[in-house]
Amino acid sequence: MGFVVSKAMNDSLKGQQEFMQLQLERQLILQNLIRERQTAMQIAWTREFLKYFGTFFGLSAVVLTAGAIKRKNPAVLMPILPLSFVFSYHYDMGYGTLLQRIRGEAENILDTQSTLLELPKGPLTFEDLEKIRISQSNFFMEK
Repeated sequence: MGFVVSKAMNDSLKGQQEFMQLQLERQLILQNLIRERQTAMQIAWTREFLKYFGTFFGLSAVVLTAGAIKRKNPAVLMPILPLSFVFSYHYDMGYGTLLQRIRGEAENILDTQSTLLELPKGPLTFEDLEKIRISQSNFFMEK
């Protein structure tokens, strides 16, 4: 009798473990899809921004160059310098290799400088969360 119950419980436990593994795999796939969509939105936003900023930068360059020639003062061209940095950054983000370089640097940090990723006072524990929850519930009960 005990063997039958034990076998049934083992089968049930095995089924639960398979279900939990399937759920975990689904969650990981979902998180990855969400991350990919967010990254695609970020790149698309950068490309759209670049269209407007590129137009502004081009017109500014033409107007400032004309102003520098007309006034015979090259200092009028100074605003082009910071604008060119902003334009270059967004171009690299939208069409260049900035994301690959960022990913490479992030992988380097994970591999060689993992101490930079540690949380202050260490990772959160269940006990820490319970202390905070109890203190907050006491705070709201006192009011």
